[in-house]
Amino acid sequence: MVDKAKVSHHQKLTAAGLLVAMGVVYGDIGTSPLYVMKAIVGDNGGLQNVSENFIIGSVSLIFWTLTILTTVKYVMIALNADNHGEGGIFSLYTLVRKKGKYLIIPAMIGGAALLADGVLTPAVTVTTAIEGLRGIPLFYDRFGNNQNIIVIITLIIILILFSVQRFGTEAVGKAFGPIMFAWFTFLGVVGLVNFKQDWTVLRAINPYYAVHLLFSPENKLGIFILGNVFLATTGAEALYSDLGHVGKSNIRVSWPYIKVCLVLNYLGQATWMLSAKNNPSVLAIKNLNPFFQMMPTTILLFGVIFATVAAVIASQALISGSFTLVSEAIKLKLLPRLKIIYPGATIGQMYIPAVNLILWIVCSLIVLTFRTSTHMEAAYGLAITVTMLMTTILLMFYLLQKGVPKGIAYLITLFFGSIEFIFFISSIAKFFHGGYVAVGIALLILAVMTIWEQGNIIKEKASVTVPLEQYVNQLHALKEDKSIPKEQTNIVFLTSEKISKEIERQIIYSILDKQPKRASVYWFINVEVTDEPFTQEYAIDMMGTDFIVQVQLYLGFRVTQEVNVYIRQIVHDLMKEGRLPKQPQKYSLTPGREVGDFQFILINEELSNVTELKKWERQIIQLKLAIKNMTTSPENWFGLEYSEVKHESVPLIIGKARKTNLRERKFSS
Repeated sequence: MVDKAKVSHHQKLTAAGLLVAMGVVYGDIGTSPLYVMKAIVGDNGGLQNVSENFIIGSVSLIFWTLTILTTVKYVMIALNADNHGEGGIFSLYTLVRKKGKYLIIPAMIGGAALLADGVLTPAVTVTTAIEGLRGIPLFYDRFGNNQNIIVIITLIIILILFSVQRFGTEAVGKAFGPIMFAWFTFLGVVGLVNFKQDWTVLRAINPYYAVHLLFSPENKLGIFILGNVFLATTGAEALYSDLGHVGKSNIRVSWPYIKVCLVLNYLGQATWMLSAKNNPSVLAIKNLNPFFQMMPTTILLFGVIFATVAAVIASQALISGSFTLVSEAIKLKLLPRLKIIYPGATIGQMYIPAVNLILWIVCSLIVLTFRTSTHMEAAYGLAITVTMLMTTILLMFYLLQKGVPKGIAYLITLFFGSIEFIFFISSIAKFFHGGYVAVGIALLILAVMTIWEQGNIIKEKASVTVPLEQYVNQLHALKEDKSIPKEQTNIVFLTSEKISKEIERQIIYSILDKQPKRASVYWFINVEVTDEPFTQEYAIDMMGTDFIVQVQLYLGFRVTQEVNVYIRQIVHDLMKEGRLPKQPQKYSLTPGREVGDFQFILINEELSNVTELKKWERQIIQLKLAIKNMTTSPENWFGLEYSEVKHESVPLIIGKARKTNLRERKFSS
């Protein structure tokens, strides 16, 4: 059972909630200063090739990107679109999905792109932080520009990061808030120390400099410079996704401090670059990073270590976010079931071994393939622009649903959609420089989602059901037939049909035809995932009997589907009400036990060769079944590992059965 209070204990505005928000929500956006200005200046030919107006314009673009996308769109608008306190693209989808079946498309595309972004973040942030070691004379004298040592250290840190996921992050998580508060304060102070040397860089707040740079001949990238500028706000979507961990009040109150610290740091980098751009010794530095260069040498080692810790925390937040995203997609039937472990005391402390392994392998391969942060930055940001666009589309339907006048809703959508589309187009330039990695990962995830979702649609359209009422008498007779050995006191079938007068044909076939199964009570259970995240309810239909129980479980998309646990409670509830006879056990470890044993029948589906399907439908179903065989078993998913489980294989016949045309041949002896 999920204790909702444990999940939402930071929803109210508190000092603890503000700290948790800093540790959980802002990790990604808080490490952006490590590489944003480095990428902008580096892609324009280096510090020696940029002017004062270029530097001021770059900071202006960053400031207004943070203001328009992060502050206005996400903090002011998107945080209102919470689903019982939960945020993120799948929560937003569940709020608006009644508006049209096609809304599943932007939800799937956005979710896939967000997961792809989660793979790149640890690689980019940790590598950038470790590269800061080159500014330390002792390190540089020993290793110089040897990138191998950077790659090795990065891989070790990433290995440790993914290895500790299985133990949960609850204890470590308590330290994240204070550490990230110190990190943002550090960003602000270091920026201010440099920025106060030249207050004129405050000109960057004027949007004129941002617009002027976009059309200036000094800007060699043209509009494509926005692909690098966008890196400053990549954490905005994560901010919305982590809404359920801390609540909108804590995010809104803490954001101004975060933004001030970020802006101060960017202004500090700009001031340092203006003072250093004519210094030959600085210009000779390979892969110059103004973030580390503007620090005094005496605190550089501390700065590198602190940046590495912040990068690890940012990566941790995105890994945890990926687990949450996959879990929600599974419960919305957009991904196959995967084993989920809850090592901590709350639902938010989840661990998905398969996802963790895949993230670690792909993340490590990215580090080995791209090697430098400069190359990785080329792959970064493209996927998240897609997620932001999809969120904007879904937000439009949310605004309309909330009664916002159509004109205003369309205007808001057009405004943000246009800006994000421009960022998307500018990020497309990264495709051949590494962006194909993010796109490839996103397309692979999207393909799995599409196969799973379409397979469910094909199966549901052609599923064969029979009226359960017609078999009540036969089930009663079988229950009383002492000539047939009793299979179990309670036999349980998990059905894909909601409580109704109909039930899947293969279930009745299993009870009556395949091998008559005599039991005291026949249970038919369906799990419906609700739009609310923490629903735990059930409904019962016993069809006027005391031996047939149809159970409809209503479970929120953030609730574990431990059917075995829920059934035990329902049995006791029904016996207390006198609706179900007690089942006294003669032999038991528990004296006076009044609930009998259970057997769960799990039906394995195999596509029948006699099924008539369109070619693409057959391929979708075959791919779905192949993916299903590689994922977690129903026992693990429904919490039945320690229950009596029996598997039966039945042919999956979808659509019409193919007719045979055998003709009798006369036999001649």
